Amino acid sequence: MTGRILVADDEPDLREPLGYALRQHGFDVAFASDGESALELARSGDFDLLVCDVLMPGLLGTDVCRTLRGESDLPIILLTAKDAELDRVLGLELGADDYVTKPFSSPELVSRIRALLRRRELDLEAASGAATRRIGGLHIDFARHEVEVDGNLVRLTPSEFRLLTLLAEQPERVFTRDQVMQHLWQTDYVGDARACDVHVSNLRHKIERDPAHPERIVTVREVGYKLVPA
Repeated sequence: MTGRILVADDEPDLREPLGYALRQHGFDVAFASDGESALELARSGDFDLLVCDVLMPGLLGTDVCRTLRGESDLPIILLTAKDAELDRVLGLELGADDYVTKPFSSPELVSRIRALLRRRELDLEAASGAATRRIGGLHIDFARHEVEVDGNLVRLTPSEFRLLTLLAEQPERVFTRDQVMQHLWQTDYVGDARACDVHVSNLRHKIERDPAHPERIVTVREVGYKLVPA
């Protein structure tokens, strides 16, 4: 697997070994040392994935993530400080696809990057032969990666769209949190329950009439989630 990766971090001691590890796996790598240059480079459209530190000079990584999510579906992995749960949750709420906690090993991050890019490839392959599906007030166009909610087009992140397509495969079926995360990653790595819940919450805010009282993505206590027509 190959691709072009943008690594945004102001620490040379992190960038250099990570860049070496990525190149060893066949990736082309570019670097940014502050938020503004990271955003400018990411907007160029020349990259397949962004690895972005939360704490950088200028724009924070969360601000870069928020801005990009309003413009593109570029996969984003945020780097957060150890035990900074607030950063991790906020990053997911802003549309990041994953987070990695510092300190980390280069092989771990390379594995996460490969999983995200593989997931993107599978999405494109599936879309090439897909059609559309209507479930209640939801209309899902798999080829265009578009969703209409009660007649209005809504913009979903790649993770949100993938989550919705999983639930839409079998409406009324209950999917466990582990099944959701395995589907998102196409790997045995499943993250944690909190990450799953944040992805579900993000999706609810875009497709529910009242996210505080969801009618479409229903929680099945101590089991998981299911999609019902509404």
